[in-house]
Amino acid sequence: MISAIDEQRATALPVTVIAPAGGGVGLRLSELWAYRELLYYLTLRDVQIRYKQAFLGVAWALLQPVLTMLVFAFLFGRVAHLAPENGLPYNLYILAALLPWQLFAGALARSSGSLVGNANLITKIYFPRLIIPLAAVAAALVDFLWSLLVLAVMLPWYAWRGAFHPSVGWPLLMLPLFVLLALLAALAVGLWLSALNVQFRDVQYVVPFLVQIWLFVSPVAYAPGHITSTLGRTLFSLNPMVGVIQGFRWALLGTAPPDASMAISLAVMLVLLVSGLFYFRRMERLFADVV
Repeated sequence: MISAIDEQRATALPVTVIAPAGGGVGLRLSELWAYRELLYYLTLRDVQIRYKQAFLGVAWALLQPVLTMLVFAFLFGRVAHLAPENGLPYNLYILAALLPWQLFAGALARSSGSLVGNANLITKIYFPRLIIPLAAVAAALVDFLWSLLVLAVMLPWYAWRGAFHPSVGWPLLMLPLFVLLALLAALAVGLWLSALNVQFRDVQYVVPFLVQIWLFVSPVAYAPGHITSTLGRTLFSLNPMVGVIQGFRWALLGTAPPDASMAISLAVMLVLLVSGLFYFRRMERLFADVV
């Protein structure tokens, strides 16, 4: 027999009811706050796995932008003779764009395969599945912070040589905003790809090719001014990373401030993010059965 004390204890325990979303697709973003500790530990786990299982560890975050900068400087600067804006050093001009690009590319690559990589977790317990791609995107921020050390060395070096005249002003305060926009752009595309990757495993082979093509249609190795036609600049602005890269160069190097293309890039990113959230939530109920 159950005593009255046991009954009181049972009724005092919190009850969590898991029910289907019904006909509509709700985002239920408030759940993310309730599971914020899980988001923290998944992000920490991804960071630890990346650095513990890598032979060079943190050195990869430093070597990757440096080696890519040298290759681009040779191919586009020495061979193609492309000139940066305002007579800036080409290496510095490329690096200021490579950092947000590699943040975006790394976060996109991690988030696109995050659901399949956490299949054992998805099939065992309930939690908002949105936490998994969010943790993957957040973990990419650590590599970006390490890569800033390269920029912290090159900026004073070129300033000391007189090839670059830094101007510390309020645009520098906008840098965290552009970092956030790069992460949101990666999350927007990553939500689509991660949900599609659960059903169609071919997506994991498409992502590296997509990132490679996306790199060359982003103004990393060249200035946006090299695109002269009106139609070309409009199509170019549909790339969400165009505004982010322009903003980085403006904040760090004092190039031309973001123009109307920034508004177009933000609008495209917002559409991708909102539609990706709804598509992810719609497919969420199938993840445990398919993954």
